[in-house]
Amino acid sequence: MDPEDMPKLNIAKDASKLSTSDRHYIKKIEEYNIERVARLKKYNRSGNIIGGLLGLGVISIYAYTIYAVKQERFLDDFDIPQTTTGKQ
Repeated sequence: MDPEDMPKLNIAKDASKLSTSDRHYIKKIEEYNIERVARLKKYNRSGNIIGGLLGLGVISIYAYTIYAVKQERFLDDFDIPQTTTGKQ
């Protein structure tokens, strides 16, 4: 698309070139974009919260696993059984 086909429009300067219906349509599109951006911010915020909670859950499971493994001492107190000889 050539820039000459659809030139940029400065609404403040070129307001006299726009019809009433064009101005109304532009205003309606701007309102829709404001609503869309607000909705996207909400989704982004909730996605960040969910991601943070999932990450916190993973880190807490990992930390608990490391803590639980460090507490296992059943092999530390293990005595080697004495060998028995076959003589009686």
